[in-house]
Amino acid sequence: MTEERDVHGTEVFEDERGRGLRTGDPALLRALAHPLRVEILAVLDELGEATATQIAEKVGESPSNCSFHLRTLAKAGFIERGEAKGTSKPWKSVHQSRELRPEAGNPDSMRTSAMIAALYVQHEAHRVVDFLTRHGLSDEEWLPGVTVNSAAFWATKEELAALAAEIEHLVDAFRGRKDPAKRPAGSRKAHLFATLNPDFDLPATGEEPTEG
Repeated sequence: MTEERDVHGTEVFEDERGRGLRTGDPALLRALAHPLRVEILAVLDELGEATATQIAEKVGESPSNCSFHLRTLAKAGFIERGEAKGTSKPWKSVHQSRELRPEAGNPDSMRTSAMIAALYVQHEAHRVVDFLTRHGLSDEEWLPGVTVNSAAFWATKEELAALAAEIEHLVDAFRGRKDPAKRPAGSRKAHLFATLNPDFDLPATGEEPTEG
């Protein structure tokens, strides 16, 4: 894997998924601080490339509004122009993967990262609700592969970090299947949406409850 790091700690790297981005730069993250930009980026990731008009049809917004947000994403380096096809001028994602993580010791980065994470949670939660309400659990053949789980448990910060790393690598076996030639017959596109967080509303084991 090759990597490039800039002065703000932003890294561009190459791995088996292609070109990746790892950043906690608040200025870069703020370019994503809008629910429509999160949705637009998801559409481009799914389609590979698309025009403002095509994106507008997918997200239910006007082409002019999408064009404004596309230019913002392009200025921040998240997307770029694809190859023109006649009068069609599509956009495409610059990176095949993104790790948007807060920079330790940088309160601005931590606040902005939390805001972006909240937008992604809202985006994915909407997708799950849409699936359940439109398709339900009616296909018995695929039913064993659909799950919605919630759990509460006590763990140390080291144990949570280890669990987070395990979750991150759960789908490693399915990497590379963006290439249709590598997809098994009968496979469908699947989505994994996982969140993990400590509960700061309760005191840690051995700590005294705070008065509030």
